[in-house]
This record gives sequence, structure tokens and C-alpha cells, in this order.
Amino acid sequence: MGKRKHIVAEARKEAKKTIAFAKLNDVPTSPRKMRLVVDMIRGMEAFRALGVLKYSNKEAAARIEKLLRSAIANWEAKNERKAESGELYVSLVNVDGGAMLKRMRPAPQGRGYRIRKRSNHVTLHVDTLNKENQN
Repeated sequence: MGKRKHIVAEARKEAKKTIAFAKLNDVPTSPRKMRLVVDMIRGMEAFRALGVLKYSNKEAAARIEKLLRSAIANWEAKNERKAESGELYVSLVNVDGGAMLKRMRPAPQGRGYRIRKRSNHVTLHVDTLNKENQN
């Protein structure tokens, strides 16, 4: 690796130290339903988002709550200390479509209707609040 690429790689690695993320692949829920839950917590303080997810009656909320706890734990492992209340926030959440199972359903007059069982992939990034205030 050349010197210039090495310097850029080191800078990128240093910038990634404060950002922790967690991924959830192949969730058997449609992306549209998952986005409804994700939109509730996007940009929110992490522990407040946990409370919102805990009392939401959407099925996807339980999965996102577990994913957020994992992202917080990843941040704590990277920074080697416990996260305090008000320190972390949900900086980025992506919901992408995953594989689709295609099934047939019997329909009148010998026809078949297609059923699409959708899945999705969720990526959740957690970052520190004080970094946002410096920008």
C-alpha cells in the first residue's frame, strides 16, 4: 500500500472508532412495515428510542429494539466504557429489501395468484452526541 493510501486508510479507521453499528439480515417482515418503526426512532437519543420501541405495539419494534441494544453494546466494546444516558443517538438507519419468497395461491377458474413474502435487511448506526455538536 502506498503512503497516500495508508494515510487515508488510517484517517478512515480513526473516524470509524466512534461509530458503532449493527446489522440484521433477512428479517421476514416487509420493508414497508419495518420502515414505519424505524422512522419513529431515526435521529433520536438511543435510550429514549429504546423506551419508544419497548412500548410500541408493532411486531417489528421488538426486532429493532434488540438491534439497537446490540449497536449500543458494540459502541461500548469499541470505546471500552459504558454508555451514559443522553450520550448516544441513532445516527443512521437503513432498511433495504431482502430476498422475496414467491408462492402461488389457488384462485377461481383454475388461475393462481402470486403471493410475495418479502424480507428486509436493517443497518443501524449509533454515534456520540458531542460529535454532532462540534460540526
